[in-house]
Amino acid sequence: MNRKVPTTAICQDPGDGSGDVIIDLPPDMLAAMGVGIGDLLSIELVDGLIVLKKLRDA
Repeated sequence: MNRKVPTTAICQDPGDGSGDVIIDLPPDMLAAMGVGIGDLLSIELVDGLIVLKKLRDA
């Protein structure tokens, strides 16, 4: 799917000192991407935008 679904998400600190960030993705965005529980996503920074893509099953 190459459809763009612009959205704003809130980043949260997990509070464990790891430097990681938790991002809750809105359900409507996940539905538009066809993503469900157990699916894997790739993440890239492209022209200053974060781009998520669903990975196909291996």
